[in-house]
Amino acid sequence: MASGDAAKSQFVVDEMSPSYWRVTFENGPVNLLDPDSVDELAALVTRIEQSPTVTVVVFDSANPEYFMAHWDFTADKARVAAMQPGPTGLHPYVDNLIRLSKVPAVTISSIRGRARGAGSEFVLATDIRFAGDRAVLGQFEVGVGAVPGGGPMARLGRLVGRGRAAEILFGGDDIPAAVAERYGYVNRVLPDVGLAGYVDAFARRIAGFDKDAVASTKALLDVATLPPDDEFGPGLAAFFRTSARPENAVRAKALFDNGLQTPTGAEQDLGRVVATLPATPETAS
Repeated sequence: MASGDAAKSQFVVDEMSPSYWRVTFENGPVNLLDPDSVDELAALVTRIEQSPTVTVVVFDSANPEYFMAHWDFTADKARVAAMQPGPTGLHPYVDNLIRLSKVPAVTISSIRGRARGAGSEFVLATDIRFAGDRAVLGQFEVGVGAVPGGGPMARLGRLVGRGRAAEILFGGDDIPAAVAERYGYVNRVLPDVGLAGYVDAFARRIAGFDKDAVASTKALLDVATLPPDDEFGPGLAAFFRTSARPENAVRAKALFDNGLQTPTGAEQDLGRVVATLPATPETAS
């Protein structure tokens, strides 16, 4: 949760009807994900799993510039490491995303602004991604010396093809909405001002259909297209191993010096900024 606002939920659920829920994410000035996000999302996924009526869930953001910026670089690492496994037997960060992808309701990301790193991993775990024409997605982790931890290696290759997944992951650059649509990273791009209305109409269409028919169709689609659960654990383990290296502290300092985790500075153009970070001794030689 945002510092100093412990009573406020990050994921606010608006039950538009018994079959249609809208969930709005808000956490600080750039919508960071953090350990509280993990705990809250676990409870929300359980709530969706157990609902006898919800057929479609739309995820959006209270901040038009940042859907979900990325994981909080200042998060308590000890708390994250101590988190108990979720129902899949995996760390709750990836457990949440695996379970979210399989809930018996259609999940839709309505993406305005930036969704990088953990934000990208979140939207990849939803069934459908609609984006405003000013949206930006990306997996910048390699650029800061880390392996992406939330499963984009497992999901992107199936979604956009191996070559384009490699471009996104190894390039660490910002992917503007128009390119993301062409690659299949998002389903469709709409004018930013019309995104919410389009998504609402689409969600209401699904909400009007029979829940059992929707859930059963989704379950079969999941079997045919989702990565197996055992593809996710190694990625998170690699993230923990690589992100904790001492040399990454130099990169993190350079990012914070450039305005990381504030609405201006590095966050606006993170794909470009990571390419300017200090080199490690082996890459500099």
